Amino acid sequence: MQARIKNPAMLIPDAVPILQSLAKTIEQSSVPAKTLALVHLRVSQINGCSVCVDLDFRFKKDEDTSERRFMVSAWRESPCFTDAERAALALAEAVTRLSDRPDPVPDEIWNEAAQHYNESELTTLVLGIAMTNLWNRLNVATRQVAGE
Repeated sequence: MQARIKNPAMLIPDAVPILQSLAKTIEQSSVPAKTLALVHLRVSQINGCSVCVDLDFRFKKDEDTSERRFMVSAWRESPCFTDAERAALALAEAVTRLSDRPDPVPDEIWNEAAQHYNESELTTLVLGIAMTNLWNRLNVATRQVAGE
């Protein structure tokens, strides 16, 4: 497999520092790093972004156990996630799959997340989900190769 072009963010000189700044802001929030990593992995799985899934397994080893990261694809059936993590994962799936249902992010999903996260944390989650979707779309559209 060969990439069509370099990752577009790398081809525009000012893009990477801006995206890195936003990522740093998200990481410095009060949302647990483990939760952000789980959300990132689940969104990347949904979007089929092998680069981001690969990066998760290469670089997020200290944030969580391999077993939990492995179970993200079946989080609904797995007992190893907290209610707050489940709410974040459900929100991540809804925000990622906007066209899959008439009400893309139903109140039920939003309200469940709001029971576990305050407004600032919800904002962080939505921004984190959006950032992951951005990177996934850049990587998938240009066929970036995992492991490079």
